[in-house]
Amino acid sequence: MNCIIRKIRQSEIQVLFDFLYEAIFIPKGTAPPPREIIKQPELQVYISGFGKCDDDICYVAEADNNIIGATWVRIMDDYGHIDDETPSFAISLIKEYRGQGIGTALMKTMLKELKKRGYKQTSLTVQKANYAVNMYRNAGFETVDENEEEYIMVCKLSG
Repeated sequence: MNCIIRKIRQSEIQVLFDFLYEAIFIPKGTAPPPREIIKQPELQVYISGFGKCDDDICYVAEADNNIIGATWVRIMDDYGHIDDETPSFAISLIKEYRGQGIGTALMKTMLKELKKRGYKQTSLTVQKANYAVNMYRNAGFETVDENEEEYIMVCKLSG
């Protein structure tokens, strides 16, 4: 499959609403939540007004002229918040494209961009049962805190 990774265009920012929903981990045997869940303030922090701050960075994966995945970061007070200098990392792929290395390629592109911009680290939160935990670990993320359901992970970008 021919897939390219590129920066998102301003006219495409609205796709982040779809990818925010796709990023919600749904354990096996659990019904997906209604799409309206992304209107919750604790989820809107990931996308509301995206692109208006210098710390808002997004790359997309495109195949056959369709955006099939996105990774984006911004400094925000979210579930994985570490401090006001650490961008929070989000990534999402359409289900049919998962497990093909596209997510890893998106992550590597974003981590390289963050390092180039001088960020020292990036953080995320992930449910312990999510298969993506191993992808994050393989990309250099380490668990720095956890609760019953989630890991808070950090990827050091310098040194």
